[in-house]
Amino acid sequence: MTFVDELKSAVTPRAALLVIGVLALQLLFIASYVGALHNPKPKDVAFGVVAPGEAAAQTRDKLAKLPGEPLDPRVIEDEGEARRQIMDRKIDGALVVDPRGTEDTLLVASGGGKALANALETITAKTEGAEKRTARTVDVAAASPQDFNGLSSFYLVVGWCVGGYLCASIMSISAGSKPANPQRAAIRLGALALLAVAGGLGGAVIIGPILGALPGSIMGLWGLGALVTFAVGAVTLALEELTGIVGIGLAVLLIVVAGNPSAGGAFPLPMLPPFWNAIGPALPPGAGTWVARSIAYFRGNAVTGPLLVLSAWAVVGTVVTLLVAMRKTRGGAGARLSGRGGSSPSGV
Repeated sequence: MTFVDELKSAVTPRAALLVIGVLALQLLFIASYVGALHNPKPKDVAFGVVAPGEAAAQTRDKLAKLPGEPLDPRVIEDEGEARRQIMDRKIDGALVVDPRGTEDTLLVASGGGKALANALETITAKTEGAEKRTARTVDVAAASPQDFNGLSSFYLVVGWCVGGYLCASIMSISAGSKPANPQRAAIRLGALALLAVAGGLGGAVIIGPILGALPGSIMGLWGLGALVTFAVGAVTLALEELTGIVGIGLAVLLIVVAGNPSAGGAFPLPMLPPFWNAIGPALPPGAGTWVARSIAYFRGNAVTGPLLVLSAWAVVGTVVTLLVAMRKTRGGAGARLSGRGGSSPSGV
């Protein structure tokens, strides 16, 4: 047997295409993570300004003209309102100007991302120093001392996502598994739901009572974990139904390659480049990370939109999985009936 024959028997055309797909995923992984995270800079960060009279507008305009436009400042009535808007996640920080002295107050929320809080401190120190003023920092929603850089919520959601697409992949491609008909598709979705409930509870207990890494409602995190896991798993099942084994790669592309670097985990959304900033909230890792931080540090505020995003992924994944399974079943039945019809004339 020649080398060419050995090569053909060792690497089939299908295998070659899958290897090329793996190479593409590898390069996209590098491009996505490095592109999103290699040079984080704050851009248009929602920022409040509290100051008396005309000083408020003057301070706002000064901050709006900073090089690179790191802040999107807006005038807020008083410090109490600024704190409320931070807790409602409408703004990421605020500067409270004290006209009676030279020390102002910077309000931040490290629970929403330590990197962003640090960036706001750096920006404020420079602007205040230019005016021969200082600013003391008050952390309105401080990250737990056990939650380094506010990353625990992101790692928690990544774990739930991994459980979702691995479970879906195993059920579809494990040895002896059969193509889904409506009954098998429903059973697989049911099994995925059970895993989601168990994984959601396990993750919430591990990160809360066991490790003490993240405060907040155990029940709230449990529900979030179940929704994230099921949404990711359902989408993976749907992609596998549509494209076969290629669907696993598409799920990795969607969740890992695109979703993780844009989730606002390592660096909050205002510090990401425009493309990743735009797609992050629409993907399960980003929506899940936002909700986890809201539960832990912001009294569960501002979660309706992200929960609707996760629910949409879950519903679309479920519906597509079932519809494609039904279509394949009908198609297979039609082909069998056609085969029987074609043989009938010879038997008449």
